[in-house]
Amino acid sequence: MSGLHPIMLAPLSVLYGAATRTRLTLYERGLLPISKLAAPVISVGNITTGGTGKTPLVEFVTRALALKGRKICVLTRGYGRENAGRRVVVSDGKNILADEAEAGDEPRLLAENLQGIAAIISDADRFAAGQWAVENLGAEVFVLDDGFQHLRLARNLNIVAIDATRPWGEGHLLPWGHLREPISGLARADCVIITRADDMDGASALREEVERLTPNKPIFSSQMAVRLIRKLEDNSIRDLPNQRLELAQPVAAFCGIGNPASFSTQLKNAGYEAVCATFFPDHHRYNMVDVNNVVKQAKNAGAKSLVTTAKDAVKLRGFSFEIPCYVLEIGISIENEAQFLEMLWSTVSAERFQYGAS
Repeated sequence: MSGLHPIMLAPLSVLYGAATRTRLTLYERGLLPISKLAAPVISVGNITTGGTGKTPLVEFVTRALALKGRKICVLTRGYGRENAGRRVVVSDGKNILADEAEAGDEPRLLAENLQGIAAIISDADRFAAGQWAVENLGAEVFVLDDGFQHLRLARNLNIVAIDATRPWGEGHLLPWGHLREPISGLARADCVIITRADDMDGASALREEVERLTPNKPIFSSQMAVRLIRKLEDNSIRDLPNQRLELAQPVAAFCGIGNPASFSTQLKNAGYEAVCATFFPDHHRYNMVDVNNVVKQAKNAGAKSLVTTAKDAVKLRGFSFEIPCYVLEIGISIENEAQFLEMLWSTVSAERFQYGAS
């Protein structure tokens, strides 16, 4: 379908929009059931596909909730994994139990970055996975990854990430554009995080538009920044606090993420201008041919080192690179962070009595 001219996808977007509106209406009228877990749920999602900065935000939210001493479990679908119908406990909160092929690249990345902080479960049925986590892991708070459209599961706080650099994904619904639902759906949000707000001059105009779509709801701006640069073979950031290696220049970049332009921007902000860049589809699973081609292009361009993203890095272990390969680790910072944290903590605290927490 990707070979079709974009305008040819317009009729499919109309059909998709009709199906989406029907589904939303059925949930709004109570004709489709909404299930509630025996623990508070904080959802982090988006209204467009790919590349909004959602995964760093999920990590930020999870770390913030863990500061209150609660047992956290991240529930995720695990997009792109080998067996989408199987439940995979990626991490039990202490040990990592599944590789990226079983778990999905983003769940595996979260499991590594949140090891010792939160459990991670990949399951299309997030409610059943949550029930299992309460009974078997003692989960006390859930973070629902990519949960804005997962209406089957009740949540106590609905956080939506909007990328300032491309907020509405060309303004069209899937598959013509990147919108998962009409932007009017933002009215369901309890809170909006505008990501990459520092990368766009029109961020204030976007904020005004979001305020119109989500009246009287808190809106926060955030920025993405490089938190460390590490060698590909250094698998975990936990033992490399604030490490920022200097890369041999010139560098070549490659990645398979939803918003490759954001990676190029972060690389440039870190002081590196790539002499060549190779972009693969989001969630791309690499093979040796891919690696050899990336290396060949880099060497032909005169590059002395390669750099990629943390999401790609979890899929590149075991491959041999002829030139050094490094990983750019990105973190998120939120303006008015104290207000945001208070909102998270008060949401969880308000549920303690209802759920019988001591």
